Amino acid sequence: MKGYDKSSLMKKVLVSILFLALSISSYSQSFGEIQKVERIGDKIFRRGARPLINTSYDQVGMYQFTLNDLVPTKGRKSFWEKKNNFTLDVNEVAFVNWNAGGTNSISGLYGMRIVRTYRNDGFRWDNQFRFRYGVNQQEEQELRKTDDDLELSSSFGYEVSKDSKWFYSGRFSFRTQVARGFNYPNTEVAISEFMAPGYMFLGVGAKYVEPNEKFELYLSPLTQRTTFVMNQRLANQGSFGVQAAVRDADGNIIEEGENIRNELGIQVTNQFETEVFENTNLISRANLYTDYLNDFGNIVIDWELILNFRINNYMRANIGVHIRYDDDIKTQQEDASGNTVEAGPRIQLKQQLGIGVALDL
Repeated sequence: MKGYDKSSLMKKVLVSILFLALSISSYSQSFGEIQKVERIGDKIFRRGARPLINTSYDQVGMYQFTLNDLVPTKGRKSFWEKKNNFTLDVNEVAFVNWNAGGTNSISGLYGMRIVRTYRNDGFRWDNQFRFRYGVNQQEEQELRKTDDDLELSSSFGYEVSKDSKWFYSGRFSFRTQVARGFNYPNTEVAISEFMAPGYMFLGVGAKYVEPNEKFELYLSPLTQRTTFVMNQRLANQGSFGVQAAVRDADGNIIEEGENIRNELGIQVTNQFETEVFENTNLISRANLYTDYLNDFGNIVIDWELILNFRINNYMRANIGVHIRYDDDIKTQQEDASGNTVEAGPRIQLKQQLGIGVALDL
């Protein structure tokens, strides 16, 4: 009976050991291996959950992550905003055996506009650089300049109150041309060149800016206007309002003319842009100035009106009118005897129509 009990007990032990071995062999892993893999949720990885830990039974690629992966950053990376615009208009006319006659010609107009704006904690700093230069070449004629304008402006302000559209502001601007200008067909004597004239404005006031940047108004009760005429011949003539040279009765120069003239007055500038039709924008830029001491109320006007037609992302057409009036700029004309005499100030008008390439970066 005892033997039977021992034999029965041994069988039970052997069966238990065998069952335990089979269980371990089927379900266990080697020591230290992880049986469950947790995943990082979509709140951390916007592209979906990814394995945090891989084991020998997980046949996926090893994922390596950094702190930036775990905590994605959002928001603006810089307080600077930038706009770069480049344009090129080309016009060409050629005739071969054309019985109606005509003159072969080609013309080009290059333009660029660079804008940099800084905005942070109530401060606003606007910077703009504009440059245009155009030439025209006709058959049996010298290359002639058709447009030449270089402008630089910068204004710095602080908002009157939080989220206000008004800013206490100071403004600087400078304008001149880069090449010599002539009263064609006379190409012997230049009537303008770099810094002859050159204009600088420096003042303080208030600036109003719409949130969409489509409307700006600057009002300055105190602005200094400086006129530069660095060509001594033009300065001796008193061109562009500077003090002319002092001459004796025979016309000999006793004292050279002034190269710089300073004025103090009121300045108002405005820039406005609106969409008239789809892909058609109207742009207006105006600059008005009057001097306190020298004929107050006699306004210097610089107004440009442009209608832009965007054809596609790279081509556009435009038509524009530019009006200037300055009482210090005197025109000249020939009298009945053929002598050149001063005709006084007149409205300066420039009209342009072009089609070409436009690139915005």
